[in-house]
Amino acid sequence: MSLVLGIDTGGTYTDGAVVDLTKKKIIAKAKALTTREDLTIGIRDCINNLKFNKFNQVGAVSLSTTLATNSIVEGRGCIVGLVLIGHDPLGTLPTEHFGVISGGHDIKGFAQEDLDIVEACRVLERFRGVVDAVAVSGYLSVRNPDHELKIKDLVRETLHLPVVCAHQLTTTLGFHERTVTAVLNARLMPIIEELMVSVKKVLNEREIDAPVMIVKGDGSLMSETLAKEKPIDTILSGPASSIIGSTFLTGMSEALVLDMGGTTTDIAVLEKGVPRLNLEGAMVGRWLTRVEAAEIYTFGLGGDSYLQVNREGKLKVGPQRVWPLAVTAFSHPHLVRELKSYLIKDYTLMFAQPTDCFFLLKEPGKGELSNLEKGLINELRQGPHSLFYLAEKLDLDPILFNLQHLINQGIVAKVSFTPTDVLHAKGVYTQWNVEAAQLGAKILAEIAGKSVEEFLDDAQERIEAQLCLAVVESLINREGHSFAFQDSTAAMYFVNKAILQKEKSNLNCMLKVEVPIVAIGAPVRSWLPPAAQRLHTELVIPEHAEVANAVGAAAGKIMETVRVLIKPGDDHSGYLVHGPNELKAFSEIEDAEEYGLNEAKKQAAAMAEKAGSKNFELLVNRETVYTRLLNFNEQMFIECRIEVTAVGRPDWEKK
Repeated sequence: MSLVLGIDTGGTYTDGAVVDLTKKKIIAKAKALTTREDLTIGIRDCINNLKFNKFNQVGAVSLSTTLATNSIVEGRGCIVGLVLIGHDPLGTLPTEHFGVISGGHDIKGFAQEDLDIVEACRVLERFRGVVDAVAVSGYLSVRNPDHELKIKDLVRETLHLPVVCAHQLTTTLGFHERTVTAVLNARLMPIIEELMVSVKKVLNEREIDAPVMIVKGDGSLMSETLAKEKPIDTILSGPASSIIGSTFLTGMSEALVLDMGGTTTDIAVLEKGVPRLNLEGAMVGRWLTRVEAAEIYTFGLGGDSYLQVNREGKLKVGPQRVWPLAVTAFSHPHLVRELKSYLIKDYTLMFAQPTDCFFLLKEPGKGELSNLEKGLINELRQGPHSLFYLAEKLDLDPILFNLQHLINQGIVAKVSFTPTDVLHAKGVYTQWNVEAAQLGAKILAEIAGKSVEEFLDDAQERIEAQLCLAVVESLINREGHSFAFQDSTAAMYFVNKAILQKEKSNLNCMLKVEVPIVAIGAPVRSWLPPAAQRLHTELVIPEHAEVANAVGAAAGKIMETVRVLIKPGDDHSGYLVHGPNELKAFSEIEDAEEYGLNEAKKQAAAMAEKAGSKNFELLVNRETVYTRLLNFNEQMFIECRIEVTAVGRPDWEKK
């Protein structure tokens, strides 16, 4: 079999791995800093760092990405027009351009009103020249997609724009959530298109002639073509890759997978080698979607988490992400001189930490900036600078210094003390600028009223404790509980007794995690061993753990699922088959089930081929529900649920 190149673009690093799937061997691996202003640069650097000279043997490239997730959270994407059929909006929508027309269906799949084509034409005319893509969402379209399909054809005929129907993305009920999913999917279409163009540019530079696959939020793969049509499926792509990578590298099927990156720690619980899917739909930003993704618990704790000491000397870790002092000062050593110059300054600040530095991430757009902001940007064009340096240059009071507006706009990035700096200051990890990290530790230790050694030990214990709390909270959620135990003073009394184990006491507590922890990600070798000891559980850190996401991208399979629902007909006369693209009526249940199963198999096979697989297995799950009639020895048919999943390896032949 050909080699596979896996690439994962995370919030901090872009990881790459060349994997021989037949021998289950990692041929080459590399990391590079993610360049969020232009992902192409980070991908190019990562591929160059592989030091691999046999790219002609690469049969496919598999990509996991945070692009869709981040775009939704940040509200980026194209302008979308929404056609609602048969019902007004049921909540806030991710677009202001929408129109409501008559039509839609009832729970049986029968039209509740005739489709108003005349009004649809008026709505589409309002969209002309205003929107870049169109989403169509009909009331109960999952019971009968006929009206959505007709409007889709009308959009193509009149506006010639990309168009997506809600029923194509999910078969679950929930008109509002389905509508939101359709709009977000339409919004992401040009973003994924741009990503594909960028990736292919880099691949062409290295003469890598291979198809590109993308990891979905459930950990499976889909083709470039399908990704352009359904980019919404790539949300939570990165965390899902970590799960696949961990099982590939360890072979373990029962475990808690913990992926600690630069920005977040993501946790999933494996049972029989797979995580549970969130069938209610993934929440991204403030939008609840109907996208089925792996059930992953995300915590704002990573190697780049912002470490702050408040006025009372207490330490806070995360959830905000910043650039580590050690990493930034490695390329810009003048920051060390600037930090040294202000070691004796008054550290009382209202909106910042005295370790804060800033650098220009991108040039500002056309929005209005104050004269102060323009002056700050002009200073940062020369390179990154410390807060006190900027305050002095611009004659500002450092106590009131605040760049949050420019940070929120993505124009300026903050640099400060992080867990990565803790490791550098302690001499555990020394890849970047150790002196900058030590200076940061000295400054914060002085605020906390401790020696540098005491401060670093306290910071390390706090980070380890938060990792333990993340594991505990994930397992509590996994058991179906949603209570916030960290808000309870009583609960935290016992949890802290068990986790911190610092002071001698007549009362001792212990927490024991019954499943092993598989830890992946660049920082885990430093942070997880003591955390696992506190939780009295086995810890497995596989070889190549630092690039497990890229390995997972390369090792994924294609899985496409089609669901068909059979319900009684009107007045329980006959049977209705609610398929992916149609509603059909039958007089006999046997005929209905045979047709439904055949259609599900046909659709699953077609989707698997479109996703990039020619050799796949069809897995069938059928469940028929009856209820016993009171005072009768008879059963009444309620419904039949047919689910067919096509599972197979991608076709790695070059195209």
